[in-house]
Amino acid sequence: MFKFTKYFIYLAYNWNIKIARYIIAEEVKGEKKYGINTTGADELGRLKKKGIEISHATIYMPVSYELLVEAFEQLRLLFPVADERKGIALKHIVDIGCGKGRALCVAASYGFQKLTGIDFSEHLCLAARNNLQITSQKFSSIDFSVINNDAFYFEFPKDADCIFLFNPFDEVIMSGVVKNMHISLQQHPRKIAVIYINPIYKDQFLKTGFKESYHFKKIKYLEVSILTN
Repeated sequence: MFKFTKYFIYLAYNWNIKIARYIIAEEVKGEKKYGINTTGADELGRLKKKGIEISHATIYMPVSYELLVEAFEQLRLLFPVADERKGIALKHIVDIGCGKGRALCVAASYGFQKLTGIDFSEHLCLAARNNLQITSQKFSSIDFSVINNDAFYFEFPKDADCIFLFNPFDEVIMSGVVKNMHISLQQHPRKIAVIYINPIYKDQFLKTGFKESYHFKKIKYLEVSILTN
């Protein structure tokens, strides 16, 4: 319970006690359900000590399990398959700023077969690989990879049809991500969905032709937007 207590104190101090109580309750249930270890915050101090530029990054915080379920359930409605038990008619999800891999692990339970995470923290990438390895024991058909790199330079795979973001960086890096996605879509036209949690810079997607197909807000900081082209 130490990690939950520590995370509760962090949330209460930086946000407020009401939000902290709500999130921690979801954390305990979610970590137990999926059998992974993704709770906690990381201010990326390891990277700063190594001289790595972190001014454009936000701290690591995992997206709430409730928002993940809400997003994937809505994605199921937007991209249905003939047999609903088989999940979503999308196959390759890319998590930009994947942290410890929570979103990818939950995506596996919704039928995604290919899971790609990218994060510029080597420490978080290692944790993501460990959690995805645990998840692969439940879903043996998944193909996952975690890339330790800067999202600004990431070239999207031509088969990526779902992008996940939890406000991982500022508008400078986001502009590069949106540009790279636009280039990928020009080279390989396809339908794509963007799950954007805490969508501060969603206007950058809207300006490139995406539309907001779904929006949900529970309380402050617990907000999700699904954008489609």
